[in-house]
Amino acid sequence: MSVTGSELLPGGLAFALVGGAAAVATAAATPVARRLATRSGVLVAPDDRNVHESPTATLGGTAMLFGLFVGAATAWLLGDFASVFAAPSEMIGVLVAAAVICAVGVVDDISPLSVPAKVAGMVVAGVVLSVVGVSLVVLRIPFFETVILSSNMSALLTVVWVVLIANAVNLIDGLDGLAGGIVAIAAATFLFYAIRLGDAGVLTASSPGALIAVLVVGICVGFLPHNVHPARIFMGDGGALLLGLLMAASTMSVGGSTDAVFSGQAFFFFAPVFIPLFILGVPLFDMAFAIVRRAATRGIRVTHADKDHLHHRLLRLGYGHRRAVWILWAWTALLSGFVLWPTYTGSGDAIVPIGIAAVCLLLFTVFHPRLRDSVLTGSPDDHSDGVG
Repeated sequence: MSVTGSELLPGGLAFALVGGAAAVATAAATPVARRLATRSGVLVAPDDRNVHESPTATLGGTAMLFGLFVGAATAWLLGDFASVFAAPSEMIGVLVAAAVICAVGVVDDISPLSVPAKVAGMVVAGVVLSVVGVSLVVLRIPFFETVILSSNMSALLTVVWVVLIANAVNLIDGLDGLAGGIVAIAAATFLFYAIRLGDAGVLTASSPGALIAVLVVGICVGFLPHNVHPARIFMGDGGALLLGLLMAASTMSVGGSTDAVFSGQAFFFFAPVFIPLFILGVPLFDMAFAIVRRAATRGIRVTHADKDHLHHRLLRLGYGHRRAVWILWAWTALLSGFVLWPTYTGSGDAIVPIGIAAVCLLLFTVFHPRLRDSVLTGSPDDHSDGVG
């Protein structure tokens, strides 16, 4: 497949305008959301699981949703994104799904939902994406042929993908600015990846994947000034699930709908399976680690919340709040670099599996409980604010 003329992706200025509009709108709406949450008593109180010290507002997801809609409206008004909105069903579907999953998260922030009810909301959002065509159609598996999925299998895997990414972002949302920074880095990486595919003639301007990615960057950048330590407001489940859904939609839109071959991508054009697995490696690793840890503990359900995530372990290793967040941001940037380097240079694929293996080994060494406890004589008291 080749891309010519009007099918080229918009230029950098158009992406900057859309991302900037989303950022400004989110930044302006966040104080309003904070006041609303404070007056309504929608606050997160300190407890055994959370590490903040005082009740904090937690309706940041509503401000992020507002920023998303403003950014999307800006893109619609710009002629540069005419190809995306020529058949607007996909973007409309993304916005509807975003509103659904954000609403589920906000309801859970106000009055905790049961796990089945919460998952049901994620499933509904995933079904909306599948119905409008933002779905997994093409599945690339290393060392096997590309698989074109049937409609039923496509719908099923689309929902699974949404639930997986949404939960991964939600679980890593445990320190001030952590989830917002990780997703911002991941979305920016995926935006550059999508632009590279467009330049290579693999991705057309009608795909909303790059637009969704820049919108995610914008709402994260707009929200972070209010959310970094010490946070004045948390994104809550409404924001975390929203970001997870948008990342899932972007990855599916870019890599899950074309079987075109991009040479030089021996390891990294197996999108949407491997690209987000690396870019979102920190939250996905944390989620997998949590599931294994809880499943191996008798009497503990997999859905049971605990205080043993990666960020909690960093705090117990003696790192301060801000430094723990910066470390996990750095891991995300490192993993993102593994993706972008061969994508833009056309070389370096050989170091990728070795580098990823080294990262996994180091994470295992640092965060494995027995190895950690063997070098620690005690755990410092938690003295940090914020759960996201």
